[in-house]
Amino acid sequence: MGEKQNNYAFIDSQNVNLAIRDQGWVLDFKRFRKYLKDKYNITNAFIFIGYIDTNQNLYTSLQKDGYILIFKPTLTLPDGKAKGNVDAELVLHTMVEYPDYDKAFIVSGDGDFYCLVDYLKGKDKLLKLMIPNRNRYSSLLRKFSKEMVFMNDLRGKLEYKRQ
Repeated sequence: MGEKQNNYAFIDSQNVNLAIRDQGWVLDFKRFRKYLKDKYNITNAFIFIGYIDTNQNLYTSLQKDGYILIFKPTLTLPDGKAKGNVDAELVLHTMVEYPDYDKAFIVSGDGDFYCLVDYLKGKDKLLKLMIPNRNRYSSLLRKFSKEMVFMNDLRGKLEYKRQ
């Protein structure tokens, strides 16, 4: 039997959260982490997230569930909403960690990651591109249709259910 791969996931939390909620459900991050480990041999799951002081409980919960959190400082917009674009951090960390993983598993439907996904594919370092919503993602990513998996199909397994 072959050696288990050492794969890393790089997750755009804002893209995932908004796309999943747009479909009318909430992702259970604990179940998602287990799913990534069991199905794709994800040993390290980096989640890129905007930092807001009042979200400490969320951050602690994600860390307990096995995620490595990479924070982006946020700006408060005039409407009071927080904005923290994590794209540069996700690309940078994917490349910083490059020698340490066998394959990268990118979770986002954002076309800003086209160059990263294209580079990883060209170097045979792309495991999968997981798109949160098959009905709404950047058309730039269509080139990678063979590498895509969609979260729409995982609602039954990964939907958060209050206890």
